[in-house]
Amino acid sequence: MYFDAAAGTPLHPVARQALLAALEDGWADPTKIYTAGRRARQLLDAAREAVASVLRVRADEVSFTGSGTAACHAAVLGALAAGRSGDVFVHSAIEHSAVLHAAARHTAGGGSAVSVPCDRLGRVDLDAWRAAVARPGVALAALISASHEVGTRQPVTDAAAACEAAGVPLFVDAGASLGRVPVPDGWSLLAGSAHKWGGPPGVGILVVRRGTRWEAPYPSDQREAGRVPGAPALPAIVAAAAALRASAAEAEAEAARLSPLVDRIRDTVAATVPDVEVVGDPVDRLPHLVTFSCLYVDGEALLHALDRRGFAVSSGSSCTSSTLRPSHVLEAMGVLSHGNVRISLYRDSTESQVDRFLAELPGVVAELRAEVGM
Repeated sequence: MYFDAAAGTPLHPVARQALLAALEDGWADPTKIYTAGRRARQLLDAAREAVASVLRVRADEVSFTGSGTAACHAAVLGALAAGRSGDVFVHSAIEHSAVLHAAARHTAGGGSAVSVPCDRLGRVDLDAWRAAVARPGVALAALISASHEVGTRQPVTDAAAACEAAGVPLFVDAGASLGRVPVPDGWSLLAGSAHKWGGPPGVGILVVRRGTRWEAPYPSDQREAGRVPGAPALPAIVAAAAALRASAAEAEAEAARLSPLVDRIRDTVAATVPDVEVVGDPVDRLPHLVTFSCLYVDGEALLHALDRRGFAVSSGSSCTSSTLRPSHVLEAMGVLSHGNVRISLYRDSTESQVDRFLAELPGVVAELRAEVGM
């Protein structure tokens, strides 16, 4: 039973079909003018148009990268390199590690960064955000569309309005949202990762809206309008675009099916497992994701125990034998991080699977606590 769709979703059936077809018909270099090259170019253009249509942007604003992480790095470092008003990078404390790593690279090079706190539900503090983006010298702000660890949706519309008032471009990491829920407008740059919406791994998208200052943070290349170097992985890109279009078309129905299952998990875990904290916003959240933490339980041991029973889950807790530091998201929220479990469902997740998980979880937690004398 696979409950880790937030980390990677199995290929959508539409993506599988598109991938196989593109492997046969999209192997040539799309920059060449011979017949096979022109056909490859048509496939690449069609994929770009499909992604642009879902995102409601221009096709020439969309570039394909090698991963969502690469797209985040390019968005942040490229916008900061082009900034003319200063070198301050404002970001929420709950950004994906890819954005935080880009921030670390920026500060190591002499720039500065400001981390904006969040509340206990995992939502950015809007008053602190407004103050941060309004300060002099801000070149870029970044706000994740929804927490990839706890599911809380962020106030992107209000954050974007504050950025617009301050003349600051806004980057949105939409990796957790694309193909699931619409991303509000108002942003200048956006990134996503295909394997999170049912496309193949190895494909990310970078969107730079027209009029946004951005410079490639690596040596120039003629590919992807100079934004991304190297030959595109065309069959995978075609499959990723097909999966995004299909997932977006199914999103409303899937949200209506999965959200009640997540509600059941939230309510049942809180009622059947002692000393547990269910974290994240219970209402304004992604429809497929729920996170909870169990006191007196090692997170790594809990994941292994669940895996032995056939449940593939994830954890935001790093309080294990390998490190003493908890998840930066849970730490920023100020919530319990021990024994953390993240459940993220997808199109093949069923009610019976959820029921079995809820039936077995209390015993698993009790056994682990008994082993440590709790």
